[in-house]
Amino acid sequence: MAATRDIKRRIKSISNTKKVTGAMQMVSAAKMRKAVEATLRSRAYANLSWKTIMNLTAAASQRVEVLHPFFASRPEIKKVGIILVTSNRGLCGGFNAALIKKVRESIIKHPGTNGQPYETEFILLGKKGVAIYKYFGYNIAADFPKEELVGSLKDALPVAEMAMKDFLHGKYDKIFVAYADYLSAVKQEPRVRQLLPIDERARKDFVSALGNGNSVNGNGKTEYLFEPSPREVLDDMVPRLVEAQIYQAMLESAASEHSTRMAAMRQATEAAAELVDELTLFYNKARQASITAEIAEISAGANALKR
Repeated sequence: MAATRDIKRRIKSISNTKKVTGAMQMVSAAKMRKAVEATLRSRAYANLSWKTIMNLTAAASQRVEVLHPFFASRPEIKKVGIILVTSNRGLCGGFNAALIKKVRESIIKHPGTNGQPYETEFILLGKKGVAIYKYFGYNIAADFPKEELVGSLKDALPVAEMAMKDFLHGKYDKIFVAYADYLSAVKQEPRVRQLLPIDERARKDFVSALGNGNSVNGNGKTEYLFEPSPREVLDDMVPRLVEAQIYQAMLESAASEHSTRMAAMRQATEAAAELVDELTLFYNKARQASITAEIAEISAGANALKR
């Protein structure tokens, strides 16, 4: 009887866990729908803004001087900053681990002038990004709070302002953004994209990630009339581009996070249901064995009285 009580206690505990994971799955599904809608709504704008900047840059590229500081490549890369967009909570499978692994591979893949990785600092969006310091020892320059669902472009402004300011002041020679790109409800891909300086060679990274992969027709053959001037136009447009790309990365990450969590909770619910079925079978077998043993004891006692 002690064994059956233990099995019954385990069945009850796992059934309660199944209810919790089922509820979390439904919550994640609702959040995922909202996040995906927001991602798809802004994806076309983020893609088009990047293409527009590339076309303007290519049209004015015949000039010798650099039109805007955000387009100026540094002759020597000493230090880079990476905006790392992770989740605030766990229970989302390998979402954060895959992204951090991708970031580390990217750092190792692009060594510095001496063959050593660049000095790297991280700007965090999401509490789980602290693992980059805890387990790998990278420095953290700032840690910004992140909402479960990105509300508006204002959520990306503090990060964008810090990134642009540090790049202009020479603290970082390059700035990247690392996030999970939402491809579908069952597929999310970690990406590391160059944000600053804005480089035509890096345009395909953003276009393929945020849109349909169409190339930018920035060959300089189209004539543009700049009013008031190319520098003044870019002064207004380029900061908006940086803000839009960070905002889009946050949206893509949110949609990927909730999709991954929904899948993880569905798998946990299914695993709990299978375990409950197995334990129920064991419980029935143990209960039947206990009943059989009791009947056998009663029969043996009755036979002994007759003798």
